[in-house]
Amino acid sequence: MKAILSAVVLGLSAALVLAFCGLAGAQGEKADPVGTWKCEYKIGDQQRTSELTIKKEGDKLVGTMNWPDQKDEKIKDPKFKDGMLTFSAVRKFMDNTIPIDYTLTIDGDKLKGKGAAEFGGQKQEFDITGMREKTDK
Repeated sequence: MKAILSAVVLGLSAALVLAFCGLAGAQGEKADPVGTWKCEYKIGDQQRTSELTIKKEGDKLVGTMNWPDQKDEKIKDPKFKDGMLTFSAVRKFMDNTIPIDYTLTIDGDKLKGKGAAEFGGQKQEFDITGMREKTDK
């Protein structure tokens, strides 16, 4: 009887350890900025889109932003910590150069956060949301 009870306890312990490891793995995947993100935001009353691509080179993050009229703008100083992605990018629009600072929260295949820019002497913020593109593996 003791042998059966020990086997049951051991089996339950192993199952709990495996379940915990599975949860830890799922949470680790939850906060991963690498991929291509289709983003949407509003400036004033105009809906806009952009595409953010994040890659890993060694232990560093690199990436680009694309807008409908501007392609492959390298992002600057990308950092990812505790589910938060920060970086800046330069938007060139109608003879203007506008640096934008991004602070985004990654949650699985979704992102949300803010972009902040100074234009015409005024600081403006806008909300941004995005979805990671699915890749065929």
